[in-house]
Amino acid sequence: MRGRFPWLTLPLLLAGCAAPVPEPDPRMAWVELQAREVTSLLMADWQDGQRLRDGRYFQVAPGAHELEATYRYYYQGNPMGRNPLATSCWLRLRYPDFTAGQRYRLEAWNMSTQVYAVLYDSAGRELAEVEVLGCGLY
Repeated sequence: MRGRFPWLTLPLLLAGCAAPVPEPDPRMAWVELQAREVTSLLMADWQDGQRLRDGRYFQVAPGAHELEATYRYYYQGNPMGRNPLATSCWLRLRYPDFTAGQRYRLEAWNMSTQVYAVLYDSAGRELAEVEVLGCGLY
């Protein structure tokens, strides 16, 4: 039964994605979140120490900001492919130069137990690596 529980939470997580995403404010910078794997989820949590109500994006004023997000994925630790481990990682991005009207992409992925996350600009240039604060099972 324990191995099934994380899959039961997936519909609840996806239900939050049903509402339309607001239009970006041209006076702000827009940061979209993207997990590379279909079975992964990257959600915004905190912006400059304030808890966010909508975890699908960050929208920040120009300048320096600290953003925190949660990356969830399933790790196939068992060589037989059974009972993947539901893993949560906490990420922190500190970026000094967000620009009004610009779109950014925060992307996360994993390779085995290693988690990586990078901030890209709209042209796909890497701007900053994201700090992985820690990971654990959820």
